[in-house]
Amino acid sequence: MHELRPGQSIELLKELHILTREGKMNQDSRRKLKQVYHLAQLIEPLLKEIAHPDIHLVDHGAGKSYLGFILYDLFFKARNDAAHIYGIESRAELVEKSRALAARLDFPGMSFLNLSVAQSAASALLPDRVDLVTALHACDTATDDAIRFALEKRSPFIVLVPCCQAEVASLLNRNKARSPSGSALSELWRHPLHTREFGSHVTNVLRCLQLEAHGYQVSVTELVGWQHSMKNELIIARQKNLHGGRSGERLNGLLEMIGLSELGRRFYCPP
Repeated sequence: MHELRPGQSIELLKELHILTREGKMNQDSRRKLKQVYHLAQLIEPLLKEIAHPDIHLVDHGAGKSYLGFILYDLFFKARNDAAHIYGIESRAELVEKSRALAARLDFPGMSFLNLSVAQSAASALLPDRVDLVTALHACDTATDDAIRFALEKRSPFIVLVPCCQAEVASLLNRNKARSPSGSALSELWRHPLHTREFGSHVTNVLRCLQLEAHGYQVSVTELVGWQHSMKNELIIARQKNLHGGRSGERLNGLLEMIGLSELGRRFYCPP
């Protein structure tokens, strides 16, 4: 039990099947807990930077809400204020299970909404002010929807772990026949495996440029102990109101270079 964070609810970890009913951990659950703790440790400093006590955190593609429950248990439940975590999940059965678990644990500052990431931006069930947006393995373009949500809500902090970035790779594959004059650059995505990997990489580069174009300071790092090479990239963005004009130019220039100017509307930039 020495691996647990101080104040961590044993009952919660049992409900999340990280601990057995006897309070023990196997190798798989120990790895899972290490992963979630590592991400929580990276989010904790962001929470401390938020000046007001009634923090609103929105977790997109929440799934079973491991991250939301751990964050609430460690950083939110002891607060006597209106701090709140909203879990957004499109699978109704997972939403119902999370609602039931929050009720059993008496976590009143947690809400779970049966919405897609795209739908959440227009939902009246979410507050106008959001302080931190997370998206942990929100598949493919759902990560981009989470970015749009954060930009529309003017969230000062965004934490993303992208997953299954297929859109750019699909377009690269479709456009191979008309790639820029058969240039050496197109060798980066000529083979199918390289198309997928290059598309994934380019997608996250475009996301970072998009955030920078909107005045965010962006850092990119690797999550420790996470498996699957395409699922361990962590993007953290802080709103600094920076002038992002050149980032927008670079974004559009990159899209033009690889023959995907059509994606300009998805990875939109301010004028």
